[in-house]
Amino acid sequence: MPVDEREARLVISCPDRPGVVSAVSGFLFRLGANITDLDQHSTDPEAGTLFMRVVARFPEAVPAGLEATFAKRVGEPFAMDWYLHRPSEPRRLAVLASRPPHALMEILWRWSRGELPGQLVGIISNHPDHAEAVTGFCLPYVHIPVAPGAKGSAEARILEQLEAWGVDLVVLARYMQILSPGFVARYPSRIINIHHSFLPAFAGSDPYRQAFERGVKLIGATAHYATEELDAGPVIDQDVVRISHRDDVPRLRERGQEVERSVLARAVRWHLEDRIAVWGNRTIVFGD
Repeated sequence: MPVDEREARLVISCPDRPGVVSAVSGFLFRLGANITDLDQHSTDPEAGTLFMRVVARFPEAVPAGLEATFAKRVGEPFAMDWYLHRPSEPRRLAVLASRPPHALMEILWRWSRGELPGQLVGIISNHPDHAEAVTGFCLPYVHIPVAPGAKGSAEARILEQLEAWGVDLVVLARYMQILSPGFVARYPSRIINIHHSFLPAFAGSDPYRQAFERGVKLIGATAHYATEELDAGPVIDQDVVRISHRDDVPRLRERGQEVERSVLARAVRWHLEDRIAVWGNRTIVFGD
């Protein structure tokens, strides 16, 4: 995927008040930048929070020291929480996976086609099952088993590997292990998880059989940022598909995995494209 070294993305949240949009656009104008995309949302025009995503293209390379200049002239006067990302410096992501292959293979396939604008640096799994498939993508596959009573040491090894790879984003592609609060705290709003929509009604093993026995008519999936509370982090994306009495358990599982794959891939892409702002336990997702 071609990357424009002249492009920069600003994601901003700040108290909503007159002049914010003008200050941001005026700052970029004075540097000769052209705003190619701007999306904004106010939680309450009177006393709420304003969220903005701005994509700007500069005449030449993005100026050095742009962050410091923006902070002084715009960020501090408007009490902004903000970051600037240069797409020419793609984020580095790693995938954690277990035995289910569908979510992992979807990420690998989309990345190999240039549909995920980041640098996938490796896969970590608590099982050796996907080693051959992953090496076919010319990526490292690290097997870190999680033995009973040894979760802490396994997590320490995973964190060590993520740090060695310089990872910015962790994708849980049906990684069937509960991460500790300490692990999650190392990557705030930078761990994306996917799970089926049967939680909490059909927890435990074989949720698709439980759903079949209850005669459910919808199957869905939720992608969210991981937090200390299991499966309760800010939701990024969701989708559902209809099913009927004609669908047996294998077909339910197949359709559920299809929706999991697409929802996870969208959430990862949106994160890499700086389309998500976290607002408490909610997200603002800017237009695709």
